[in-house]
Amino acid sequence: MNAISDIQAGKGLTRALAEQARGLRFEDIPETTRAWARQCVLDTIGCTIAGASDELVAILLAEMQEQGGTEVATVMGHAGRLPVASAAIVNGAASHALDFDDVNLAMPGHPSVAILPVLLALAEERGSSGAEVLTAFVAGYELQCQVGNTIAPGHYDVLGFHATATVGSFGAAAACAHLLGLDAEKFATALGIAGTQAAGLKSMFGTMCKPLHAGKASYHGLLAAKLAARGFTSRTDVLECAQGFARTHSPDFNPDRAFDTPPNGWWIASNLFKYHASCYMTHAAIESARKLRERLGIKADQVERINVRLEEACDRICNIPSPRTGLEAKFSLRLTTAMGLAGVDTGRRSSFSEEVAADSVLVGLRDKVSLDFRAGIPNTFTEIELLLTDGSRHTAQHDSGVPAADVVDQGKRLEAKFAGLVDPVLGTEKTARLIAEIDRLDTLPEVRGLLAMCAG
Repeated sequence: MNAISDIQAGKGLTRALAEQARGLRFEDIPETTRAWARQCVLDTIGCTIAGASDELVAILLAEMQEQGGTEVATVMGHAGRLPVASAAIVNGAASHALDFDDVNLAMPGHPSVAILPVLLALAEERGSSGAEVLTAFVAGYELQCQVGNTIAPGHYDVLGFHATATVGSFGAAAACAHLLGLDAEKFATALGIAGTQAAGLKSMFGTMCKPLHAGKASYHGLLAAKLAARGFTSRTDVLECAQGFARTHSPDFNPDRAFDTPPNGWWIASNLFKYHASCYMTHAAIESARKLRERLGIKADQVERINVRLEEACDRICNIPSPRTGLEAKFSLRLTTAMGLAGVDTGRRSSFSEEVAADSVLVGLRDKVSLDFRAGIPNTFTEIELLLTDGSRHTAQHDSGVPAADVVDQGKRLEAKFAGLVDPVLGTEKTARLIAEIDRLDTLPEVRGLLAMCAG
């Protein structure tokens, strides 16, 4: 029975989605979709290892080590191990620390960092195979996007919830429940437990709390699935019930949207990978600015004014006008536009720092940026009009919301990104072996060896 007929039979949205996710099998997933999933694993592990040296991760790691427990799960980029729940929080926060991880607009948010940190830790504890991990990941990813689609756009755009934290908790719970092999009742119960924990505010963007959201989503999903497995109770209609998750977290709840057909058949095939280490809503502006720089070969002192036209929702996401820290810089449309125009490599971690945020040339360009927020255009689309001191005007535009058409080429770009992130931590030889191991994830009899390679 499919999810739509489940609803018609009176089972409700939560149970229908639970049964759909629970029923997914490895052989149901086409090879192209598996390739997308492997690329998500590659990209997330790369971002996690590189983000592991961030100050916020050091703070979390110290706290989790102090709490103690059975040390069974790898802390990526570090020596030593942690309990699964603690590793989920630390690795989850590390994966999102650089804000360089993937995006899906159906959520809308960062899908992989909510799921993979805990799924990999749980798989390491259980000795799960690569195929089991990949299947559970896809099941959680698809459910996560389905849930996000039912409460968009008001959940994120209007009320200010960070979907990576809130919707991500459901995805993590579904992935963990799938890996644990929970029955239909306990699977739906796990979603209920996840729903009552789900939290995260967009107002925390630019602080250490935003990466923490990914870690907590992972933790919430693990706790939900493990408690459900032990017989803990919850409502099994958490999404649709009166005063449930959807009705309290969105003015736009529409359960039918859970069953929209994804553009490419699977939601994971609409995954968007990041090649700039900043908020995804700044990427179109960066790309537009880079096009102008490459076309015109201009210098900063030739710029009179920079007009940026974009969707009004971006004003509430990434419009810190005068950032002082590297974290704040990631959420400043003015500064990231200036960086693109000045030729700063926004794919480098070092490009987002206090020093760069205070650079006099960049600040001068930043202060020439005027933001024109408009309704009704995609929030991934930006057009820049550049006025030069000689009186000439030039325009460029970009839409960062279009998934890659060539999965093989995308894989090559992601391997290059991974090497740039991981080489400085693990060395070139180990990085190359890790790429090869992830590429054959489907065939691994267990993932413990792969995860051992991720330790610092």
